[in-house]
Amino acid sequence: MSAPNCLVTNDWICGEYLRTRRGELTDALLQHVGITAASVLIALVVAVPLALLVRARPRFAGPVLGLTTLLYTIPSLAMFSLLLPFFGLSAALVVTGLVLYALTILVRNALAGLAAVPAETREAARGMGYGSLRLLWAVELPLALPVLMAGVRMATVSTIALTTIGSVVGRGGLGNLIEDALPTFFKAQVLAASVLCVLLAVVADLLLLGLQRLLTPWARIRTAPGGG
Repeated sequence: MSAPNCLVTNDWICGEYLRTRRGELTDALLQHVGITAASVLIALVVAVPLALLVRARPRFAGPVLGLTTLLYTIPSLAMFSLLLPFFGLSAALVVTGLVLYALTILVRNALAGLAAVPAETREAARGMGYGSLRLLWAVELPLALPVLMAGVRMATVSTIALTTIGSVVGRGGLGNLIEDALPTFFKAQVLAASVLCVLLAVVADLLLLGLQRLLTPWARIRTAPGGG
């Protein structure tokens, strides 16, 4: 007598599901990666200029930080509802909402990174003839990079989790599979999509950590044997 099909018995762990739904899982994963990457990159492009504005004009610190914090407190479903008239049921709706959430983390980390640059380093660079723009690109941003990358890692992991909420408009990547499986409580699909989401967050964090180490070789100073 053959063993019962795990799809029929609705098991949590089901190799048959992975085999027969591989294409569906791949499509959902790729959509999840695309939405997350676009959201974090756009948020980073917006956050760094905002941080530079706040540093140059401290009176804007309260409004900018207050607004980004306020946006983060808005429930995701309410956020998507507010954006719906502007973007309709599209990926842009989800990406815009995720960008607004990521700004809270990225703006604060960008500010912290820039503030951590030693004043004497700036003065030394100015003494060598560095202008404001060159000072920013060649000195300040590289030294602020570890803190900024820490923010990017946090924002990326957070965005991967929040992307699943996009399933309410059919643009939630792996969240679409979870939502589709809930009415019938399709265990294998819920587990597979959830595990893939967690693995995606772990892999993304490790890749960004590797990128950070690659971009900041000066941070990997090793003490020679004997303390030399």
